[in-house]
Amino acid sequence: MMKLGIIGTGLIGGSIALDLRNLNVTSRVLGMDQNSENLKDALTLGIIDEIADLKTMCEQCDLVIVAIPVSASLEILKLCLDDLSPTGTLMDVGSTKGKIWESIQGHPRRKSLVLTHPMAGTEYSGPSAAHRGLFLGKAAVICNEQENEENSLSKIRFMYETLGMRLISMNANDHDLHVAYVSHLSHISSFLLANTVLAKERDEKKIFDLASGGFESTVRLAKSSPEMWAPIFEQNQVPITRALGDYIELLKEFHTQLSKGNFDYLKNKMQQANEIRRVLSQIQMTKASATPPREVRK
Repeated sequence: MMKLGIIGTGLIGGSIALDLRNLNVTSRVLGMDQNSENLKDALTLGIIDEIADLKTMCEQCDLVIVAIPVSASLEILKLCLDDLSPTGTLMDVGSTKGKIWESIQGHPRRKSLVLTHPMAGTEYSGPSAAHRGLFLGKAAVICNEQENEENSLSKIRFMYETLGMRLISMNANDHDLHVAYVSHLSHISSFLLANTVLAKERDEKKIFDLASGGFESTVRLAKSSPEMWAPIFEQNQVPITRALGDYIELLKEFHTQLSKGNFDYLKNKMQQANEIRRVLSQIQMTKASATPPREVRK
């Protein structure tokens, strides 16, 4: 069993802590959060056992997980590496990797930092959003793993496999480009659709009267935390700009053909889009066949 440190006791950090505790992986969980109310909630909810400062956590814990907005993690990760115990491992769970990878080059303990991205989450945030089973069947990306020491890498692999996740190895820059398309672009679309509707439908009652499952599911991500997503857009500016450019070109063409009354074009585009059904079906089958989390016996 290991001693775990969590920096950022919200959805991702909190859910990892709850699962690892439930699976008998951790002996004790130390927590740190800039928000004092989050720390109190994390204690009350049983996410952490005690509050610790950064130095104490890094010196005492076998694994320290940084689960805070990516803008703040750049500096925190370097401070953690400075105080990390000789056998300790540090990992991040942020949505961007390129700038973090650049920032730690030259640090003597950089091989102890494993860059990861568990592809799981909801639109909610804070300790109250944390729950068990969030990661089961989902993908966990490990970036530039060839640069890690084997002790740290095996510790992270073991943790994610214990949570029931599928491991994917990827270059940090490739990761940032791919998530710009499959994750960041969908959040931008949701934010802007919500803004479009709110700007045009001044009478909010009409929105609520007409809104059904389709609208609610499409704008679900618009409820996501701006404090978390604004730094993601900043750090991943270039890949997101590329993805957004591709999306805008398709929107422009769709708008042009709609204005011309070219409904065969519109139908064809929708038929092409239906291919996503097959892709998502395969993903669901993979999740269904995922290995359940394994309990680690004392």
